[in-house]
Amino acid sequence: MAVAAALRWSQLTTQEVPLPEVTAYAIDSPTGSFHKTTVTRRDPGPTEIAFDIAFAGICHSDIHTAREEWGKSRFPLVPGHEIAGVVTSVGAEVTKFQVGDRVGVGCFVDSCGECDECREGYQQFCTGSGMIGTYNSIGRDGEPTIGGYSTAFVVEQDYALHIPESIPLENAAPLLCAGITTYSPLKHWGAGPGKRVGVVGMGGLGHMAVQIAAAMGAETIVLSRTLSKKDDGMKMGASGYYATQDDSTFKELRGTFDIIVCTISDGLDLNQLLQLLAAQGVLVNVGLPSTPNELHVGGLIGGNKVLAGSNIGGIPETQEMLDFCAEHDLGSWVEVIGGEDINQAYDDVVASKARYRYVIDTSTFDA
Repeated sequence: MAVAAALRWSQLTTQEVPLPEVTAYAIDSPTGSFHKTTVTRRDPGPTEIAFDIAFAGICHSDIHTAREEWGKSRFPLVPGHEIAGVVTSVGAEVTKFQVGDRVGVGCFVDSCGECDECREGYQQFCTGSGMIGTYNSIGRDGEPTIGGYSTAFVVEQDYALHIPESIPLENAAPLLCAGITTYSPLKHWGAGPGKRVGVVGMGGLGHMAVQIAAAMGAETIVLSRTLSKKDDGMKMGASGYYATQDDSTFKELRGTFDIIVCTISDGLDLNQLLQLLAAQGVLVNVGLPSTPNELHVGGLIGGNKVLAGSNIGGIPETQEMLDFCAEHDLGSWVEVIGGEDINQAYDDVVASKARYRYVIDTSTFDA
């Protein structure tokens, strides 16, 4: 398929290439089911690349968006912002990629490129046009963006990432969201030797936070509802594993963490977690709750503690994260599924059955 696509894109000029239809999986309403369909990808422009998608991860935010748990969505919806594949064509002015390169796309596909945030590499905080999401956004052409649950993609070269050769594409795809979402706060708050890091939640985000914190040299402790994933956590680099359902956990660990990365969205007791921080420690939340949380500010004042949030990362930092993972032999632990399995996978993610990321093999779309 890659060879045929490369010939198709490279042998024709932009004017001669018909808008290509590609196979995708879409959902038509928040209560609907995913079904196979076709979508139209735009012609690649002079600074754009086209690539065949090999794998697309299922992020919990895909589920929130598809089920309109975070507000209105644009239907029909093709989610997917953990995308890995191989370049099939490059525009005439592309300098960063060649045909055959391994490529990834994460949570956004465009921004203004001119504001201070964009110039500093924080495109996710763009104050110009705003960050344009990989799906469920409106692109510069006025059309809805179409995500990675599809067989091909077109993107500006500046919003694509190089996937190192040592990381299998299926293990790399979730890094484009889960990897950068956890790498960024750990780096920002100084995780490393001499630091004690707590990771709350052992799901798609949490299992990456454990691997990355441990690779940075920090003592890494997992706090999960139960001990059912303890063996996995220890294999990923954790030096301790505690059940949050056990009241003794909070007594034993009180005041012992320099950094806590909380990856869970709901059932969150900020005040209880703040008690686990040492003086001048930081609690960083990367899960996005669907309801407000109650906070007693006194829990911050007593020990000069910090409550922070973190939102993915910009393009430079995401590339840095991929290179870090390659250097330390890290990748997402995945279960590869076919397109026909997406509906069941959504239910399994909500039921906390995923270990640890479902990744869709797009070669099953045309089977």
